[in-house]
Parts: sequence; structure tokens; C-alpha cells
Amino acid sequence: MAGDLTYFALFLAGLTLLGMLVGPYMARVFTGQIRILAPVETALYRLAGVEGRGQRWTAYVAGVLLFNATGFVLLYLVLRLQGYLPFNPQGFGAMEPGQAFNTAVSFMTNTNWQSYGGETTVSHFTQMFGLTVQNFVSAATGIAVAVAVVRGLAARSAADLGNFWVDLTRATLYLLLPGAILITLVLVWQGMPQTLAGSVTAITLEGAQQVIAQGPVASQAAIKMLGTNGGGFFNANAAHPYENPTALTNLVQIYAILIIPAAFPFFFGRMVGERRQGWAIFAAMSTMFVAVLLAAYFAEAAGNPLHAGLSEPGASMEGKETRFGLAQTVLFVVATTVVSCGAVNAMHDSLMALGGMIPLFNMLLGEIIYGGVGAGFYGMVLYVVLTVFLAGLMVGRTPEWLGKKIEAREMKLAALTLLVMPVGVLVLSAASILTGDATSSAQDQGPHGLTELIYAYTSGTANNGSAFAGFGANTTWHNTMIGLAMMIGRWGYIIPVLAIAGSLAAKPRAPTTAGTFPTHGPAFTVLLVVTILIVGALTFLPVLALGPIAEHVSIVAGRTF
Repeated sequence: MAGDLTYFALFLAGLTLLGMLVGPYMARVFTGQIRILAPVETALYRLAGVEGRGQRWTAYVAGVLLFNATGFVLLYLVLRLQGYLPFNPQGFGAMEPGQAFNTAVSFMTNTNWQSYGGETTVSHFTQMFGLTVQNFVSAATGIAVAVAVVRGLAARSAADLGNFWVDLTRATLYLLLPGAILITLVLVWQGMPQTLAGSVTAITLEGAQQVIAQGPVASQAAIKMLGTNGGGFFNANAAHPYENPTALTNLVQIYAILIIPAAFPFFFGRMVGERRQGWAIFAAMSTMFVAVLLAAYFAEAAGNPLHAGLSEPGASMEGKETRFGLAQTVLFVVATTVVSCGAVNAMHDSLMALGGMIPLFNMLLGEIIYGGVGAGFYGMVLYVVLTVFLAGLMVGRTPEWLGKKIEAREMKLAALTLLVMPVGVLVLSAASILTGDATSSAQDQGPHGLTELIYAYTSGTANNGSAFAGFGANTTWHNTMIGLAMMIGRWGYIIPVLAIAGSLAAKPRAPTTAGTFPTHGPAFTVLLVVTILIVGALTFLPVLALGPIAEHVSIVAGRTF
């Protein structure tokens, strides 16, 4: 156990160092100081008819929605027509309309929820041109939005938030593409397949034939992690030995998930001209990360309460990543759910009741503990706005952040955004229960079955994409409703947060005075964490009590489901 805790500490130290290095690099990229690929940029802008002028928040939102809608239509057509498209050595036909809708929405919103088996459903062309391309551009969209929000906070007084098309291009060319190439090379070096060949047939020791799928795995795995997408080439995702062959690939993929989200607070500190502001937010994120990581680890290390009478019960490794051990399994579980990634190296349905509650809890908070590429940071911005407002009410000071007054407009938009997760999770889950689709899709009865349902709709609304397993989501109802949850979770945050950024950008930045509430010290970090727990966590306490908490109490009492 001591070795595992040391491993966690070293991992967090490495993540902090990477964040400190990548954050300033991002600041140079998005302020135009790095233009190594300027000719490529210019050619792309001319081809797309982009002039590069700044956009007001309404135009920025319009660009995001137009780009997302175009991506959805293109991917839907690829999925429906893949039987007629090239690079299809397995001869896969068209995806069913409901599932194609769900999949197109999923990859367009950076969710990558998969109600299908990748190696048995989609062709190499679909994997590369359809899914991998969306892995890049959906991640770049989230980064662009977060960059625009930071500009709004940093501006002295501005009418625009930058240009969406420029931010999208630079995020892809200077951040995602080079990072994905580097990670791909490491993964291929470690034995991950990267080929256009079809499946191969092997003879097992028993003399039976086994079909082994292969394809362009490494390139998709690299961007699915770096872009916090999570959609794997294989149905088993990173639990498949081809998609996660060694302990090194496991560690590299965990770092790839977290590196850009962890860099955003440092990017923010550089952009606003006060690095302490970034450190305060990073400290809040890291504090919550350590808390949920330790909670999950000790819940799993304790093993099944039903086996408490054994002399050395140990952790239950059923459904876990036995190749790499408990620590790397738990670290992967937590890392993939504190951000909008959703890749898995173990089955979350096999976690202990309280251990399974942790990834669910991470997503219910809106994945603001580091968060997805961009998405987590602008989600955290909403909680900072709320914290500053509440602090101002408590101490009698004018609510200000970085010299910008937080007024009624910003608070109404922030409060509206806080309804996104309850609507997507609670309302749509309740609708599934009322229609009977929840009962027929859940594998288990009682509180565990409820957790399976809540997890599916939480994963969709949080744009995470991980599955609790044991839940049959490939039905017309769930494909449609979870698709709706994904759109609510994506645009329900993007539109209000850009409106807040636009409002704050237009306000003059007042100088700091004795009456200004400090937002860069330990006191603010603690207040921010408490606000997140009170506002975010208590919203979902009843459903957690009916699900994983009730299951744990029942197991302790000797009853299983």
C-alpha cells in the first residue's frame, strides 16, 4: 500500500511539472507568438474563407454550432454509407439509423459514448476519416471555447473573444497534432498495431480458430487520450491488450488524458498576467483529485465486505486490470472520469459499490477536476464565478473577479448552466424509468441496477463516454435519449459560458483595492472546493444514496444484487 501511495504522489508531481511546461506553451500558441506552421495556417484560412477578425461571443457561438452541425452530418453519412466506402476489408455494412445518430452525436460532442463494438461494426475508413477526425476537431473545439473564455476574463475591455476558426486551427496544428504524433510513435514502439490490414485468424492451443481484429489502432488511441475523447478501436477499449499492451502504455495514456486539462490553469495564469490565479485553481483541482483518488483506492483495497472474515481477503480483482495491478487500475478509473475522456482499462461495473460511486461522482460534478480539453476549465470558471458571488455576499464586498464585476447577468447564466447536469441525468433517467426502458436495459436489480442507469445518462450528459457495463444501451430509446443528453451537456455549457465571457470582456478592468476579495490564495482555494461540494455534490446526494451507498449498506448486511 505504501508503494501505491508513493506511486500516486510521483504521478501527481509529474503531472504538475507537465502542466507548468505545457501551459506557457499554450499561451504562446494562442497569442500568435508561435507561427512555425504559418504558411499552412494561411492556406487553411484562405481555403475556408476565414479573415481572422475578432468575433463577438454570438458570432463565436455561431461558429461552434455550425462546425459541430457540419461534423455531425458528415459522420452520420459515413456511418450510414460505410458499406460503399474504401478501406473496409471486413466488409461491414451500414450502421443502423438510431445507432448512427447516437454515434455521430457522441463523437461530435467529444463524448465518444459507444453502444457498438468497434472492431465488429465500423470499417478502417470510418475509424480514420470519421471517428479519428472528430477526435481531433471536437477536442479542438473545446480548447477553442476555453481559450475564448480566458480571453474574456483577461481583456481590459474588448468587444470580441478572438476568432473561433483561428483558435480551432491553432489548437489542432500546434497542440493536438504534434502531441498525437509523438504519443502514437511511443504506442507503436510498445507493440500497439498500426496497419490497414484486416482481421487475422489464429489457431488456439485447443485447436480452435480465433479471429483477431487489427487496424489503425495506435493513431486513434493517441488522440482519443490526448483529446479526452475515449472512443476506442476495440469494444474493450484500453482493457484490450492491443489497445494497451504494456504498463508503460498504460502510464503514457493516463498522462495523455490529463496533460492538457492540467495545463489550462497555468495557461490561464499567464493570460491574465497573474500566475497566482492559475495556481489557486490548479490547487483546488488537485486537492479534489487526490481526495477522489484515495477514496477509490481505499474502497477497492478493502475488498468485498462479504469476505471480511477471511484472513487476507485483499482487493477484489474481478474485472480489474490484473496485468498492471490495483494502483494503475484505480488511477485510470479516476483519471478518465475527472475529465471527459471515458476510456477504460477495467470494467467499472466490477468496482466495489463505493469504488464505483467515485467515477460517477466525478462526472456528476461536471468533470471540473481538471476536466476535458477545455471543457473542464470553462466548467470550473462557472464555479469560480459562483464562489466569488457568494463570498461577496458573505463579507459585504462587491463580487469581482480579476477586476470584473460579477452582476445579475453573469449569475443568471451561471445558475442556468448548473441545471444542465440535473436535467440530463435526473430528468432523462426518470423518463427512462417511466417508459420501462430502464428496467429492460439494466442487467441487475435493486440499487446496482439504478447505478447502471444513472451512470449511463451521467456519462452522456458529462460528455464522458465511459460505460458502467451491464447496461443495454443499444435500443432506439437510449440511443436517442443519451444522444439528447450529450447535446444538452455540450451546448448547455458552451453557450452560457461564452455569453458570460462576452459580458465580462466588455467590462473595464478595475484596479485592485483594499475592498477587493482576493482570489489567489489558500483561503479562496478552500472556499472554491467547499462551494463545488455544496452546490455540485448535494444536488445528486439523494440518487447516490439510493444507488451505490444503498448497495454498500446492503452488502455489509449480507445482501447482494
